[in-house]
Amino acid sequence: MTTWAIGIDIGGTFTDVVALDYGGGALHSLKVLTTHGDPAQGVADGVRQLMQACDIHPRGVARVVHATTLFTNALIERRGSTTGLLTTRGFRDVLEIGHERKYDLYDIHIEPAPALVPRNLRAEIGGRVDGQGRVLEAPDADDVRKAVASLVEQGVESIAVCLLHAYAFAGHEQQVRAWIQRDFPQLHVTLSSDVAPVIREFERNSTTVANAYIKPLAKRYLDALEARLIALGLPKGVLLMLSNGGLSHIEEAKRNPIELLESGPAAGAISAAHYSRRDNRHNLMAFDMGGTTAKLCLVEQGKPYIAFGFEAARRKRFAEGSGLPIRITTIDLIEIGAGGGSIAHCDALGLMKVGPHSAGSEPGSACYGLGGRDPTVTDANLVLGYLNPDYFAGGTMTVHRDKAHDALASLGGGMGIGALDVAWGMHDIVAENMASAARVHAAERGRDPRDFVLLCTGGGGPLHAYYVAQKIGVSTILCPPAAGVASAYGLLVAPARADRSRTATFRPSSGQLSDLEAAFGHLEAQVRESLASVDATFGPIKLSRHADGRFVGQGFTLSVELPDGPYVAGAASEQAINEQTINEQTMRDALTAAFESAYREKFGRTPPDVPIELVNLRVTGEAPPRMAFEPKPLEAGARPAPSGEREVYFREAQGYVKTPVFHRSALRVGFSATGPLLVEDTGSTLVVGPRGHVEQLASGNLVITIKEQ
Repeated sequence: MTTWAIGIDIGGTFTDVVALDYGGGALHSLKVLTTHGDPAQGVADGVRQLMQACDIHPRGVARVVHATTLFTNALIERRGSTTGLLTTRGFRDVLEIGHERKYDLYDIHIEPAPALVPRNLRAEIGGRVDGQGRVLEAPDADDVRKAVASLVEQGVESIAVCLLHAYAFAGHEQQVRAWIQRDFPQLHVTLSSDVAPVIREFERNSTTVANAYIKPLAKRYLDALEARLIALGLPKGVLLMLSNGGLSHIEEAKRNPIELLESGPAAGAISAAHYSRRDNRHNLMAFDMGGTTAKLCLVEQGKPYIAFGFEAARRKRFAEGSGLPIRITTIDLIEIGAGGGSIAHCDALGLMKVGPHSAGSEPGSACYGLGGRDPTVTDANLVLGYLNPDYFAGGTMTVHRDKAHDALASLGGGMGIGALDVAWGMHDIVAENMASAARVHAAERGRDPRDFVLLCTGGGGPLHAYYVAQKIGVSTILCPPAAGVASAYGLLVAPARADRSRTATFRPSSGQLSDLEAAFGHLEAQVRESLASVDATFGPIKLSRHADGRFVGQGFTLSVELPDGPYVAGAASEQAINEQTINEQTMRDALTAAFESAYREKFGRTPPDVPIELVNLRVTGEAPPRMAFEPKPLEAGARPAPSGEREVYFREAQGYVKTPVFHRSALRVGFSATGPLLVEDTGSTLVVGPRGHVEQLASGNLVITIKEQ
């Protein structure tokens, strides 16, 4: 029986479903509108339609993989569960005290991100541990029961337990959880020692509370999703994309849903890295634009940047400190509110702005004809001629150019300009917003965006890449096959992955290497245990070691990759002992060199004669899919005739130009053409302007070269 894999990516506007046919080397896809009232219903409908269209038998499906931004949206929109916090006596207000820093020094009306747990739902309990993990006072069961009972009376559904120095000794938190589960079995419980066992009290509190806040919502949604997919005959054990770009079993995701916050964007970055390796283009700016947001991630040497924390639900875009700090491993990307559903409006100065508010899928853009009246980016692209009204979302949806024109004209009437000028202005503003974000993102990492190739994915990426690239000085664009559903495809080529961390201060120059090795060995055992549930379809496991280090006296840390272990060897004789001493010194030098090299790369130099200390230890385990997907080779052939022509607006021509339209499935290896032209497929439209030249590569990627002005 043919083996299939199904990937599902829920976005703010569309839910993308893809199916890989391993036997035939083919990819099939479908876009359906996201059903916000019951997202699992939209997923089930999309999967059912695609299975029927491709004649997929449920027993032929090897795995189902899912990504979603639902939990990020729940944090942003404050739609999580009523959550309580149990903390050590005297630390009730850590969530509001934070770092006591203003993210905008000169804003007298500044609004910090409000705590997810209000003060009346925070309770203090006894018990105390010092910074080395030594028990100073044990918690009391009656004290805990009274505190939790008070929270339950106020409607608390989920509880975060974050005790002082729990990263050094988790026993007290584990005991508190046992008491809560005994006396209040209906409550969801989250421990900081499970979610974020690292130093820095505010960040640890914030991460633990955020996990507790979305945990009931995540369990309800994931249970409903799995039930609907099982009803279709699909196998149990859905895999979830984590923020770190790896996959995990659904049960792991239910325990710590905080790790799913950036799962959708992470899938897009993994897809970009996969496509980059096909043509040996290892340095990319992965630009993914969907219906609600646009994301950008740097990929170097075929791997996306990884960060060990980020801020969710920022009050002010690009303003560090204005959001909720979340300490999880995540693909490092920048995200802005610019998508196909982004709404255009005039600000107080009469200037046109686009986003961050989105029409989403309900009621959607004006052209959908579902009740939306505000002009959106999709409406603008339809009026500009970039979108085909008869082939929107592969012809599964009917869109109305006249309704889009009316919405744009309504906005333009207040500014004294016509619908066409509004449409181009919106397209240009979105391109500038994305280019600005790209410049900031690259500069913060010490990179020049002009040194990268722009890879465009998502329904909107190929539409906007031509003008975004010119604004940031990029001359080469890569558009992969099935670009409109690239994130869903990324789910099916991603490895399984697990990350574990703990605080363990260690100085390479003087610390006991045996202690360091034991700490890493404990983390590696946790990683292997986490990946055991997917061993049948993923493997073998590759482990890597990382640490957050600093020069002694510094207040910040730098995350670096360390040499592979083990760091100590056994000794059975005097000669072996001498060899071990030499090896240990070599290993100490290697640990020091790993940190100093990363420090010099970021800051240019290292301070002289200052010892190094490693603060947080981290282990990553990755296991690739045991069954690799090999796409059917693209054949060479004669240049196809255009499938049609239509009037398309280009700024260089200052007006509409009769433009040939090619269907992507008709292109063969060696196809080469100079713009202007459009390339359509079921999920997106690639815009190649007058200065562009496009070529079809054997890998399936389209490469667009932009001539200098």
